[in-house]
Amino acid sequence: MLLTRRAALIGAPLFLAGCATQGRLPAPTAATPTVDPRWAAMYGPVDGEPFPVPAVDISEIDPQFLRQEVAYRGAEPTGTLVVDPNRRFLYLVRENGRAIRYGVGVGKQEGFNFQGEAIIARKAQWPRWTPTPSMIAREPERYGPYRDGLPGGPTNPLGPRALYLYKDGRDTLYRLHGTTEPWSIGTMVSSGCIRLLNQDIIDLYRRVPTGSKVIVLPAGAPGVA
Repeated sequence: MLLTRRAALIGAPLFLAGCATQGRLPAPTAATPTVDPRWAAMYGPVDGEPFPVPAVDISEIDPQFLRQEVAYRGAEPTGTLVVDPNRRFLYLVRENGRAIRYGVGVGKQEGFNFQGEAIIARKAQWPRWTPTPSMIAREPERYGPYRDGLPGGPTNPLGPRALYLYKDGRDTLYRLHGTTEPWSIGTMVSSGCIRLLNQDIIDLYRRVPTGSKVIVLPAGAPGVA
């Protein structure tokens, strides 16, 4: 279920209460924020997959980066994907000035190595991952062993889904994909393109067909929502 930011803010603190036994009273407990149960359900474990997709501990993620419907002031037509790597958001444009907003994580280099328009020319479930030559050159010990690729699975950095961006019929090497590091959403990490929480990339994968238009905003571009 999609939520506005207001509806999904962390609720009022709750405190434990009850009868006290004889003796010294226990020290008061700290306020414990509650998480909206609809978000908890949205990011729960995913059934029916060939590999496990565990629940996300959303208490570790800034609520602004959780999936929600927002007002959208851009002029792009319905169905367009707009990636704002600078603000760590991805928008799926909907009707009537609305968009679904997903939080993303970006690579320090790969996340900004493409800007402009492209299309989703290929979609893959549990995709194979191969590090780029630049990733191998930058961190040979980390990525060198995977130069021939890594099959899809729970340890694959692309997660359960990937969307491949092409421009003028050529692969841009820019991907929208899942992640094995949910804590990295909303941040700039060492390597990688545009990563989403696994539950979010599964949701996005279902919503967008091949041929969908993608616009990647340049660093410094004004916000669209």
